[in-house]
Amino acid sequence: MPVDQDVLTVFLILAATIALFVSDRIRLDLVALMSAAALVLTGILTPREALAGFGDPLVIMIAALFVVSGGMFRTGVAQRLGMWLGRVAGDGEGRLILLIMLITALLSGIMSSTGTVAVMLPVVVTLAWRARISPSKLLIPLSFASLLGGMLTLIGTPPNVVVAELLRAQGREPFGFFAFTPVAVVILAVGIGFMVLVGRHWLPSRAPANPEARQEHVSLGELVDRYGLPARLFRLHLPAGHDLEGASLGTLHWSDRHQVQVLAVDVEPDAPWALQRARARASKPVDAHTVIEHGDRLLVQGHPDHVHELGRDLGLHVEALDHFDEDVMPRDLGVIEVLPTPRSRWLDHTLTELHFRERYRVQVVAVQRGGATVTEGLGQLRLRFGDTLLVQGPRAAIAALRREQADAVVLAEPEDAAVSRDAARKAPVAIAIMLAMLIVMTFGWLPTVMAAGLAAIAMIITGCLSMEQAYRAMSWESVVLIAGILPMATALEVTGGMQLVVDALVAGVGPYGPLAMLVGLFLLTSLASQVISNTATAVLVAPIAFQAALTLGVSPYPLLLTVALAASTAFATPVASPVNTLVLGVGQYRFGDFLRVGVTMQLLVLIVTVLIVPRLFPF
Repeated sequence: MPVDQDVLTVFLILAATIALFVSDRIRLDLVALMSAAALVLTGILTPREALAGFGDPLVIMIAALFVVSGGMFRTGVAQRLGMWLGRVAGDGEGRLILLIMLITALLSGIMSSTGTVAVMLPVVVTLAWRARISPSKLLIPLSFASLLGGMLTLIGTPPNVVVAELLRAQGREPFGFFAFTPVAVVILAVGIGFMVLVGRHWLPSRAPANPEARQEHVSLGELVDRYGLPARLFRLHLPAGHDLEGASLGTLHWSDRHQVQVLAVDVEPDAPWALQRARARASKPVDAHTVIEHGDRLLVQGHPDHVHELGRDLGLHVEALDHFDEDVMPRDLGVIEVLPTPRSRWLDHTLTELHFRERYRVQVVAVQRGGATVTEGLGQLRLRFGDTLLVQGPRAAIAALRREQADAVVLAEPEDAAVSRDAARKAPVAIAIMLAMLIVMTFGWLPTVMAAGLAAIAMIITGCLSMEQAYRAMSWESVVLIAGILPMATALEVTGGMQLVVDALVAGVGPYGPLAMLVGLFLLTSLASQVISNTATAVLVAPIAFQAALTLGVSPYPLLLTVALAASTAFATPVASPVNTLVLGVGQYRFGDFLRVGVTMQLLVLIVTVLIVPRLFPF
């Protein structure tokens, strides 16, 4: 096969890959795997070359960093920092944006941007409600700060690691841990200043400034109020010898026939036949097999007319409840409010299809969608991104659901459903491991992949998180995406496609000097990062920047640093980065909200890059 045909084939596969990335009809990791498979089927790469990405140090290092980040979340280190922010932020909108962006950027400098936003999201929403400010004013600054913070350190974002590993592979000295910091600090300062002084005035106030939410960890009553359910909670009392004694909940079909849902089954506080459960104020496990016994009380939710009609039909005493009464919910049950993530497996499925109750041992009490609350027909409701779910169940099941970070993030939870005491006791250990990893990386005592790998192992061995939790902390989509897209760079290299792009770039902007090349690379990378992941963009553009530097006879360091910085400027669209998509529904944003503020932020980053990078890393 002629070389020109090979190059054409690679470009066609690359164009199809980018088109599928943009369409978002197929998962990004699957698109990357399809791309690698296409390169093998067309004879461009051998199977060994196409699979080499899964053993690449870059992939191993990023996987290890997910585990380290998971340990920081699991032990409550990040959550405590967010709670501290709530105490010192005050009520001023500008001050809130300043502190939110600063803290988020610092967290994102050592942890994943998506994980940082997942932790900070409920904190920021609560701060907005407490200050009677629309969350729409604060959530785009939150997502932008996580992207800016990723620029601060070598491990802040995968593109930084990509360009460093490229230098190492080419026999050059890689970027150090803080090589990005001087430029990134200026970019961060400019970005925060823009959002505080100008950008916040361009943001909408679309999401309601709910004044009812006073704190991150809320009570049942506050959650019930938030979902408009105060008049929907009742307790049913069974008289002695009632026909329901001995019946299982699964045979009653109250949810289908009467639109009444059983939330808990407890007993009278002075019931001598169940003294231990009464004193503990505990509920039976509530599922289809739960048997109703003499003296049981049923906590139910439903429209008042439906509940009273059910009570009359069955001869049950109906008690209306004060939802702020601490005795409403048995102590062994918890309530939590969750938001499905952009890539959640829950989306486009009904609760029945997901076997939600059986899988998670909890039940969805209500769903908020577009300002309206849905409480009936929940089993057949097809979930959409932006829905928030009010979920109730046993404490252990609630804790397990909180760890499903790939599928949902917590917006509000009962105070005692936060980080467990056992996990919280490991917080100093997690901090020590993180600091040790940073020190080793800073002084170069070990290769960065080894430092990250050992830190991940230490997190597990010391009990900061278990192996199961480590696997759950992993963003497998990101890992597979990187491993699957790396062969594209190899294909561009071996077919001469990379040199063709370099020649075109050099011919177009090379005559104007290396500074023009730097601007051209920034614009190319920044534009690509709006439609495909920043990691995939860096993997594809970094080799082009390196070859362009060799062709021009200049240092590759300023060009590669520019590529890394530009890859993190995914500001202009809600699908440019997972962190943008994560805040999209909660902030009730539209496409234009990101475009209006994001393009200006990109231009500011470009200006800072052009002014500072050549001075710190001369051509």
